Amino acid sequence: MRLQKEASVEREKILVLDFGSQYAHLIAKRFRMLGYYSEIALPSADAASLKDVKGIVLSGGPSSVYGDDVPEFNEELMSLDVPVLGLCYGHQLMAKIYGGSVGKAAVGEFGIAHLEKTDAGRESPLLRGVSDVTQVWMSHQDEVLSLGAGFEVIASTKDCKNAAVQDILRRRFSLQCHCEVKDTPEGNRIFENFAHICAMQRNWDEDAVLSHILEDIKSRARDKNVLLFLSGGVDSTVAFALLNKALGNDRVLGLHIDNGFMRKDESRSVEEAYRAHGFTNFIMEDAGHTFLKAVEGLTDPQKKRMAVGETFINVRNDVVSRQHLDESRWLLAQGTLYPDIIESGGTKNSHVIKTHHNRVDGIQRLMEQGLIIEPLKDLYKDEVRAIGKKLGLEDDLVMRHPFPGPGLSINVLCTDGIMSDDDKKEFAGAGEELDGIKLGMFCEHCSMSLRRYVLPVKSVGVQGDFRTYRFPAVLVFGDEGDGFTHLPRKWEKLEQASSAITNSASYLNRCVIRLWQNPMIRTEDMALRPGYCDRLRLDQTRDADKIVLDALRAAGWYGKIFQHLTINLPYSSGPERCSLVLRPVCSEDVMTARFAWLPQELVRQIVLEISRLPYVDAIFYDLSNKPPATFGWE
Repeated sequence: MRLQKEASVEREKILVLDFGSQYAHLIAKRFRMLGYYSEIALPSADAASLKDVKGIVLSGGPSSVYGDDVPEFNEELMSLDVPVLGLCYGHQLMAKIYGGSVGKAAVGEFGIAHLEKTDAGRESPLLRGVSDVTQVWMSHQDEVLSLGAGFEVIASTKDCKNAAVQDILRRRFSLQCHCEVKDTPEGNRIFENFAHICAMQRNWDEDAVLSHILEDIKSRARDKNVLLFLSGGVDSTVAFALLNKALGNDRVLGLHIDNGFMRKDESRSVEEAYRAHGFTNFIMEDAGHTFLKAVEGLTDPQKKRMAVGETFINVRNDVVSRQHLDESRWLLAQGTLYPDIIESGGTKNSHVIKTHHNRVDGIQRLMEQGLIIEPLKDLYKDEVRAIGKKLGLEDDLVMRHPFPGPGLSINVLCTDGIMSDDDKKEFAGAGEELDGIKLGMFCEHCSMSLRRYVLPVKSVGVQGDFRTYRFPAVLVFGDEGDGFTHLPRKWEKLEQASSAITNSASYLNRCVIRLWQNPMIRTEDMALRPGYCDRLRLDQTRDADKIVLDALRAAGWYGKIFQHLTINLPYSSGPERCSLVLRPVCSEDVMTARFAWLPQELVRQIVLEISRLPYVDAIFYDLSNKPPATFGWE
């Protein structure tokens, strides 16, 4: 986490240089969670200005180290007599600085790989206590081709020989993998080892984080009151509790806006939960018609997000006027998290993955005027939940699945039903790529029955820290009757197939399995249809989403996954019909995720119930991890 710096904070630290990676701030968060204070700095920082630095981490980043437009880096930092750890882009940059070479990898790695120690690795202080073969998370298309003088290989993967290297004498270490994500299970061990190499002492804890946030709220609010958008989700709820604790209930007003994009009966549930906890300083506003009007006819996902965000501001202004609030006395608060900011391109070196509704022009103008306060802007989801529990919030408030401000609007994919010429070419290319990918991980029966095709819709993804907008591949196994198709018994085989497809393709960033198709129609009858974010499609999504969430709760699985999204596709046999994608994911930090491996009997039960909805033509299950796909499809 990157808490706001203050002159009074002087303590030994590990410094993380931000090259624009999605994960740079997650590195700092990991060290803090382990008890070691860390800060973020630009890679162009003046070495003379740095104080109390015990070690440096070079983060990942979206650039190629041999590209023209690379982040400015002050190489004098490498002359400091402190240990340095390079990760991903930082791994490649270190090789280049010390005379090695970097180039395009023969095989790019996205997702899970396995790091195997060399003989030198078994003696390396960085890998002390780490298994000889350990799972890691990769996201790279370039690789270190040759090492700099003094370096040796301490670990490799199947497709990356120089995956981890070291120069013991200069205390320089680097890895191609992302140690900061939970899908590198022994990443914390590596960071702990690096902290020991740096001779760092533990100097940071959760109480210090909470104290800092509360003091920061008081400092920013000063004598003003605060109006907070309350979606009912975890983030805004914890922000609300923090504001109340820091400023008192009489200076804080929560505003829950029913934007028409809520889950079924969601606004009523939100109101009941808040009152049960004892919150009374909030108001409810039904603005569904206004929001539906704002997105009417829109098909571009970014424009839709922007329309939703700007409408929040307009509704807020209307409420302030009707409540006769003196605007000179009020700030606006949001439950924005750091991933929301960096995925919106919110750091100097970062790239836009999606436009977050909390970063639209109206919000930016208020921020420039100093009228926005965001208590959670430097935190990640797991930290927010921990803070919520520390504040005494009940599990039904802090452990709910995340629900973004735009709600179901971003789960309803929109199109005018016409594919552009460029999209047609890419769609054809995606089909050719998919046909050429070998999927030999299945048993003979499944392999014989496997069919594959490409859905004619695009979804957003993130590959190599860049936003991509590409097609999903579809896997279909043998027919089991009544429209149901076979679901292979081992989820790991499906994960391997999904990774094989997305790692090998230029036009595919997602993979789904078809679980059911209306037996009364043929696949040839299915086509891209005009579809917009209107009440009809939102209600379709609400109905199916409720079926899934009710089933997850009844089976005890709701709390075992991070989030479930029901995606409505304008791909059907006719008007007012749809296809649905089930998207349950497991994640700790939102920056990475794996698709959830639900019990297959539970999946079949859910699919059976959804198939009874009269407007559903097909049901798919998303097999994509993040990266290369994002959580949602828009």
